[in-house]
Amino acid sequence: MSGESSKGGLLRSSAVVSVMTLLSRVLGMVRDMVVAAYFGSSPAADAFFIAFKIPNFLRRLFAEGAFAQAFVPVLSEYRAQRSLAEVKQLVDRVAGRLGLVLTALTALGVVASPYLVMLFAPGFRDDPGKLALAGDLLRITFPYLLLISLTAFCGGILNSYGRFAVPAFTPVLLNVCMIGSAVLLTPYFDQPIMALAWGVFVAGLAQLLFQLPFLARIRLLPIPRPSRGDEGVRRIMMLMVPALFGVSVSQVNLLLDTVLASFLQTGSVSWLYYADRLSELPLGAFGIAIGTVILPSLSRQHAGGDPKAFSATIDWALRMVLLVGVPAALALAILSEPLIASLFHYGKMTERDVEQAAGALEAYSLGVLTFMLIKVLAPGFFARQDLKTPVRIAVQCMVANMVLNLILIWPLQHVGLALATSLSSMLNTGLLLWGLYKSGVYRPAPGWWLFLLRLLGGCAAMVALVWWLNAPSAEWFAWGWQRRAMELGLLVGGGIAVYVVAMCGLGLRLRHLRH
Repeated sequence: MSGESSKGGLLRSSAVVSVMTLLSRVLGMVRDMVVAAYFGSSPAADAFFIAFKIPNFLRRLFAEGAFAQAFVPVLSEYRAQRSLAEVKQLVDRVAGRLGLVLTALTALGVVASPYLVMLFAPGFRDDPGKLALAGDLLRITFPYLLLISLTAFCGGILNSYGRFAVPAFTPVLLNVCMIGSAVLLTPYFDQPIMALAWGVFVAGLAQLLFQLPFLARIRLLPIPRPSRGDEGVRRIMMLMVPALFGVSVSQVNLLLDTVLASFLQTGSVSWLYYADRLSELPLGAFGIAIGTVILPSLSRQHAGGDPKAFSATIDWALRMVLLVGVPAALALAILSEPLIASLFHYGKMTERDVEQAAGALEAYSLGVLTFMLIKVLAPGFFARQDLKTPVRIAVQCMVANMVLNLILIWPLQHVGLALATSLSSMLNTGLLLWGLYKSGVYRPAPGWWLFLLRLLGGCAAMVALVWWLNAPSAEWFAWGWQRRAMELGLLVGGGIAVYVVAMCGLGLRLRHLRH
């Protein structure tokens, strides 16, 4: 496959994943709007966000983090060098080992739910009611870890075989289930927040069952089998240990934010949650999409001994992320209050809640670009099965994040926690990029200065227009949802249009995105 056609294929695959993921993220915003309207930033909302964050954190750490980055390169190597029967044997044996470990971990988590809450949110000890509620919710949500981890395993197989759309669409089911449970089931519970926990459980089951028919079509439906002594499984398990640190530093940092936020005033956990959800929109819609698509390609290029194509793929991914990440970060910073007011300022969500969440979003916006860049730089190490370097970098960044947390939490409260996360992600990005460059794996392709000049011009035009059109916060609070939606649509649509026109006026063309 030629370089141009390869990049064109990556662009098309990334677009498919981005569209599907964007659909999921939009529904996720609707879900959060529903949750905010029903529960606001109440103690019950804080308890649920902790109970939802714990299995989600472990899922991102083990399933989408360490396991995916260890499994996909080995599976890609098997696909390139071995028969379908050998690939199927690997899949079955990995399913057996993974299922056994996850079942044991899930049983332990359900039994130890109250202690996990105290570990992840030690500040809840001062509020026995909130602590007990979070423990009850976690008993229901924790099995989501088992179900969604198996879903991520199935998605890794599909991604390795170029079936990107199905895994990207699957998270839509989580949002549909949670929205339905909040709207339809809350009247049937003495503690209404319980409906959301059951929605999470049902969603995990639905997502796993949804992917199985597509695996059967490519004759790789997993049948769990014992894996004692299997060379491929052993390699994956060995790669997983360092990958736990290498890929999940941002998740660990967000967890540390939650732990410290539990000691702050009621609402802090919720404010960080709403801000984090908005900051993840460009990350999920594009950053993760690019990272998901390039990992199998990088793995095949490394297995095939093609270092020039490997470097070119990373270079292409960096430009694509900057093209979306820079204007997205600027827009989140400028429109923090309008965005949160438009999406969440209904029902029990107060003006003060909006202002506090907006402050956190402004701090997170500083790290939006680097969160996205990490998703395309880390695969440059994982595809070569080099996990020592990301581990070393991850440890340095976690230490830096903790120090920054302790420094910034006193003057800035929850906003300081968000700012520390952004600063540590910047450090993480810089060290990963330098590591790839220093080792000779990545060399920038020609044309970077012109690309950056066009990017600067496009962003300047977008910022000028958005700043000019934006109304004072008091007006956003006074408007109804229809006016907010219209004004926000004008700002977002106008900003995108001006950005694209300016970039095109400065000479950017579609063919540049393929090279």
